[in-house]
Amino acid sequence: MINIDSRTHVRGESIYVNDIPPREDTLIGVVFASPLAHGRIKSIDFSEALQVDGVEGIISAKDIKGENQIGGIIQDEELVADKTVDYIGMPIALVCAKTGRAARKAASKIKVDIEELHPIVTAREAHAAKKFIVPSRTFKTGDTDSEWKNCAHVIEGQAEMGGQEHVYLETQGAYAYPMENDCLKIHSSTQATKYVQRAAAKVLGIPMHRIEVDVNRIGGGFGGKEDQATPWACLAGLAAYTLKKPVKLVLSRAEDIRMTGKRHPYSFDFKLGLSKDLKILCYEVQCFQNAGACADVSPAVMERTLFHGTASYFVPNARITVHSCKTNLPPNTAFRGFGAPQGMFVIEAALMKAAATLGVDMMEIQKRNLLSEGDRFPYDQAAKNCNARKCWDTAWETFGVEKLKSEVADFNTKNTLFKKGLSLYPLCFGISFTKTSLNQGRSLVHIYSDGTVSITTGVVEMGQGVNTKILQAAALTLSISPKRFTIHSTNTSRIANPSPTAASSGADLNGKATIMACQALLARLKGVACQELRAQDPDDIEIKDEVIYHKGKKTDLTWERLVFLTEEARVALSEHAHYATPIIHFNKATEKGHPFAYHVYGTAVTVVTVDCLRGTYNVDLVKIVHDFGSSINLDIDIGQVEGALLQGIGLMTIEELLIDQKGKLVYDDLSSYKVPDIYFTPQTLEVNPLDTKPDALALLGSKAVGEPPLMYGIGTYFAILKAMREFNPQLKLELWAPMTHQKCLMSLYDNYGDLLK
Repeated sequence: MINIDSRTHVRGESIYVNDIPPREDTLIGVVFASPLAHGRIKSIDFSEALQVDGVEGIISAKDIKGENQIGGIIQDEELVADKTVDYIGMPIALVCAKTGRAARKAASKIKVDIEELHPIVTAREAHAAKKFIVPSRTFKTGDTDSEWKNCAHVIEGQAEMGGQEHVYLETQGAYAYPMENDCLKIHSSTQATKYVQRAAAKVLGIPMHRIEVDVNRIGGGFGGKEDQATPWACLAGLAAYTLKKPVKLVLSRAEDIRMTGKRHPYSFDFKLGLSKDLKILCYEVQCFQNAGACADVSPAVMERTLFHGTASYFVPNARITVHSCKTNLPPNTAFRGFGAPQGMFVIEAALMKAAATLGVDMMEIQKRNLLSEGDRFPYDQAAKNCNARKCWDTAWETFGVEKLKSEVADFNTKNTLFKKGLSLYPLCFGISFTKTSLNQGRSLVHIYSDGTVSITTGVVEMGQGVNTKILQAAALTLSISPKRFTIHSTNTSRIANPSPTAASSGADLNGKATIMACQALLARLKGVACQELRAQDPDDIEIKDEVIYHKGKKTDLTWERLVFLTEEARVALSEHAHYATPIIHFNKATEKGHPFAYHVYGTAVTVVTVDCLRGTYNVDLVKIVHDFGSSINLDIDIGQVEGALLQGIGLMTIEELLIDQKGKLVYDDLSSYKVPDIYFTPQTLEVNPLDTKPDALALLGSKAVGEPPLMYGIGTYFAILKAMREFNPQLKLELWAPMTHQKCLMSLYDNYGDLLK
């Protein structure tokens, strides 16, 4: 089944926030934001700005009738700055005018006097100053203190991993307008309609039921619209509610990059202990998370770093600690992988340093320590249906890794200025929200009298194809043509309190709820069919390809006729179902439990070529064995793997967030901040599904695929590092991602004089 959005996407007919036909009295909002990273507001003067022709109002903290607070996990984030500013880009006011041009002109005339204070921009500086978002957390297993003495090899080091800009195609935006009875409707580019509704109600000082949030689809999110869509929706809603006119607020690309949070940068101190036969005995790591100026979802991100701190390896003795550090940057936020890439990168970095120190192949250490069935993670959940070794062995044989190793070695022997590197990267990623209460989904299904069906769920379609999968599941359950279905927008009036579309769980939670609703409807339809066919047992009735069968024999009763008879019998043709993931639980007091419904596994083989004269590199090939379970739509799933891989490669290579000492983003537009393009993609890219059994807690056995494949990009970093060490065996092993071209060049020749001696 093809993606149901493909036709409207390629024809330019898909509707996003900025495509909603505006009412003629719509005002355009432009944000006036802080130019400083930290300071006290001494005065603001709007007088000159209010004189600009077309300006209808300027919204500031004084216009908030409710609470000036939009924090989700922690109440520490003002919607608009009141007395202090905490980061460059923090909203101070919203100018509303008849045209965008007038609003921008007026914004340029606002005068603000800010007493500048010293900004903190790095996690280690914040840690030293004891500036934290929440208390630090530690996962422990075994006893590292007593086991270090049993280690034959102990390796210590530091690592750094930078942040990443989301670069969703549709920038942050919202369109809000007053409704009758003092209600408000907000169209928002958000992954979390509940968060927008809840925060807007708090800011306006009205109950949630008077605010309707609607999302038709969003143009990409990658986590950046889970919490960070909320301020723009609230600003538009506040302005619309105050001025009694529709207000549209859509950020420009430059504004979006400057004002929104990114993937969390992390710093690490690690210590790794190995036995003589290279088995991991002990592992300790201190993770310093750069959370930004307020919490956003940083406490949850640090939690997933803890959960994935040992990656795909069995570590009998581990202590993993994360410090969530408060800095004067835009609040960093959810990003595909949600803290897992950071935790997975640092243990891989530790293995790389161990391999270099001991003069062994990193792959040998990796292979000897892969998870096996029944091994326990530091949070005490056992690895069930563990495919870590199966993915590794399948990739090794299928892609001929021994031959690749020989070819890479031969190339490096024959070439001086060009060197190749080969890496394998094993993946293990847990599926579920780590906050157990979020693991719930709802679906509202209507069967209309003509036999067509509509579905509304709490999931947000953002290009990942989730609506296609849900429609597919419903069509399979009812055994009718997919052409009979439509998927409606995500709307808080139809589906209340939905969990955000995140954690790769949207299809599982909302798809299973849809199946439950369809099964309930199917039971009613079969009851009516029993009466019509004078059958005794509904279990003898089957609907197959829109025809009703009795005891395996085709009858004259069709789907449309059965629907008509069901309505005539006054039997409900609507169902609202709720699904909550079973089994899962977690105790934060003990940091133990069973937080994940299942795990996704895989292995990526990567070969790169580094131009050691220029410091540039090409990704020659990436070949992946991925655990899809029993995919219900392999085209969509492989597309997700390919997209996630490229985003992961970008994170580890050319995407660099540079922040100066004043808290200003150096690369603040897409002419300077580079993302992988068509010329940067691997010359050969192959994705093979692992031959494995389905998982019962996945949608029809089809495992989640949104986030896990991003981690395959980590393999590219280590392949580049291996190629660099082939050129310069005395290379200083600075484990600092991303490995940009500049960094590659400077590292290659950092101690080249010593090498020549």
